[in-house]
Order: sequence, then structure tokens, then C-alpha cells
Amino acid sequence: MMTDTLYERDAGAIGSLQKLRFFPLAIAGGRGARLVEESGRELIDLSGAWGAASLGYGHPAIVEAVSRAVANPAGASILSASNAPAVALAEQLLARFPGKGTHKVWFGHSGSDANEAAYRAITKATGRTGVIAFVGAYHGCTVGSMAFSGHSVQADAAKADGLILLPYPDPYRPYRDDPTGEAVLSLLTEKLAAVPAGSIAAAFIEPIQSDGGLIVPPDGFLRKFAEICRAHGILVVCDEVKVGLARSGRLHCFEHEGFVPDILVLGKGLGGGLPLSAVIAPAEILDCASAFAMQTLHGNPVSTAAGLAVLDAIDREDLVAGAERKGKMLRDGLTRLARRHNLIGDIRGRGLACGLELVTDRKTREPARPETAKLIYRAYELGLVLYYVGLNGNVLEMTPPLTISENEIGQAVDLLDQAFSELSSVPDDVLSRFAGW
Repeated sequence: MMTDTLYERDAGAIGSLQKLRFFPLAIAGGRGARLVEESGRELIDLSGAWGAASLGYGHPAIVEAVSRAVANPAGASILSASNAPAVALAEQLLARFPGKGTHKVWFGHSGSDANEAAYRAITKATGRTGVIAFVGAYHGCTVGSMAFSGHSVQADAAKADGLILLPYPDPYRPYRDDPTGEAVLSLLTEKLAAVPAGSIAAAFIEPIQSDGGLIVPPDGFLRKFAEICRAHGILVVCDEVKVGLARSGRLHCFEHEGFVPDILVLGKGLGGGLPLSAVIAPAEILDCASAFAMQTLHGNPVSTAAGLAVLDAIDREDLVAGAERKGKMLRDGLTRLARRHNLIGDIRGRGLACGLELVTDRKTREPARPETAKLIYRAYELGLVLYYVGLNGNVLEMTPPLTISENEIGQAVDLLDQAFSELSSVPDDVLSRFAGW
């Protein structure tokens, strides 16, 4: 008779290469914004599976769409045949994108393969190889996407020729003490003047830098950044894998910034928990070659049916406005916690993408890395799931399902309050047993 727990069986059967563990969470099911452990205990999921569970767990629209697609599958991909769900989803995405000119869609499984496909297609279509990105950016975990990512966990990855990495403008930890981001723009101008004209193909930006610390850029920065890039013929690629599709309180997060990117990358929440990503780009980029960026199950009809259900639910349930309202409620609750807990240094975010930076001293802003790891462990023990991000491992990231209720947000804030108060109860060996980032 098998007596091992689910988590122990996981350790014995599944390799560590694809694991990023913070506590011994072992999920047997889910309902709405709650996860159900093997024991039957329910936890509020304030992460939403890193934003992938955009409609939560077991949403009727996803259940119905996927069940219908599985019962009568339109093949398995778009590789060598068109299928109705993929075509319909591409049309829906294009209808929602305000870009000028003729755009098309490329489908993938994840943000990683989508960002890599975008970069490969851009370099082939333009003949340029250089790329601009930001320190702290995590654009994926494939060889190609790591080549232009700037996160410290990928420092040993081979980087693209001609890569320019710029500091992301962080108002809480400003580059050259400039919270407006103008110093970063000046650095961009300097870097462009130092390379051959016409050598830079693209600039990859995040309208909220996610894994780098849930950082919201200063007002107007990205619009000015895009103007500089376009003056040099550089395509602007907006990576909204984690913060797109209603999460920020706008359908597209770039709408906060007063500009439209040349290319948009979507993932995570697009599939509502199923593997699905998309690139929306000018036709001359996505038609530059055939059989160039393909995998057998790209455009899978079950995943794209789920994508259609997500878009429909966003419209039908007014999830854009809901994210704006609930996000404000969450940040207001966090602000109340900051009056009680000195570890809280900064509260930031847009919509239901919220970050809480923890520091040991509010004046020096020294990152509270061990305390952050212990805090989310204690929160898990109390029934709350959330993770940390940031180059210093000290930013709580909150990207709950868009369908989370206001009551659940209140409960989550109360549980987090309790976790802060009981931080001293967490043993030090948690730091070695669960390494996190």
C-alpha cells in the first residue's frame, strides 16, 4: 500500500530541472481562486499559478469550451492544416489589437517560445541582429529567449550578439537617483550612438517588469523609449505574457503608457491554465519564411478553444473593470498592513498585478530576502499561496485569478497580516529546504 504523500511521490518521480519550489504545495484540485491540497485543505491562490490561471480553476467557460473541443477535436495543430478554434482566436486577438497596418498571429505554448519566435522572425525579416532589453527582464527559459533576458538567474546563459541591457526605471530604486527614467533614456541614446546604424533589430520591453520585481515604470517613460527606438528603425516588442489581457485594469497593459507597440507577446493567462501563447506582429515579420518557427502542437484546437473562452469571459464578465477595482482594494489592504509591519518598504502595481517590496530598513531600503522567504512559507501554512520575485528575492508578487472575489481579497490580506505577525515562528531551515529563485 502506497503511503508516500503526493509531494514525496513528486520528489521521487519528477526531475528538478523544471521546479521552482517555495513550500511543499501538493495540489489535488481547484475551485475558483482556491487550490485544494491532497488533504482537502483549501488555500487562496494569490499567485494564480504565476498569472496563468486567469479565470481561476474550473471556470464554467473553460470547462465547456475544452470539453467541446476534446469531444470533437479539429485535428491537433495548425502545422499542416487550419483548424477553426485557432483561426477564430487569431481573428479575435487581431480585432482587439489597435496596431496600425496589417498584422497576423503566431501561436505557441508559452511566453518563452513566443518571445524566441518573435526575436528569430524579426532578425530574419530585418537582417539586423542587435537587440535591446532590460536588466531584470525574464523573457523565457529557452536558449533563444534567455539570449536577450536580463534576469540574474540567467546570467550564465549565452547572450545575443549586439545585446544592449539597460537598467529598468524603478521609481523605488532609481537609476542615477532619477525616478523619472530620463537617465535611462539618456543612456539608451548613448548606447545607440556607439553601435553601427541599422544594427539593432528590436527592443523588448515589459510594461510592468514582472520577475524583475513587479516594477511599474515612471509615467511617460515607455512612450519616450518607443519614440527613440522608432527613430532608429527599431521594432518595439511588448512582452505582456504575465500582465496582459485585463490583468492591469486595461485589456492591454501598454494602454496605460500612451503608445502602441509594433509587436505584442501574450501567454500565461491567454490559455486560462492551458499551454498557449501568441505573437501579434506585422505580416512582413510573420510571413518572412515558412516552416521557420514551428512545433507540432502549436495552435492546438483544445488550447485555442480555451483562449477563445478567456477572451469571451473577459468581455462578458467585465474583468477589465473588475481587475481595476479589485486591484485597488488589494493595494489599499496592503497599505493598511504597511502601517503595522515595518518590513513593507514599497507597494506598487496596476490592476491585479501587485508587488510588495520587503526591506529590513525603510531608510536604507536593504532587501529583506530571508524574511521574504519565511513570510511566504508562513502564509502557505496559514492557507495563502503567493511567491516572491525580484533580483534581490524580496518582492511579493500577487497575480491572482481575475475572478477572485472581494471577500477572498479581504481574507488574503488578513492571512498575510497574520503571516507578518508570526514570522518569527518559521524555522531557519526553510531557507535551505526551499531555495526559490
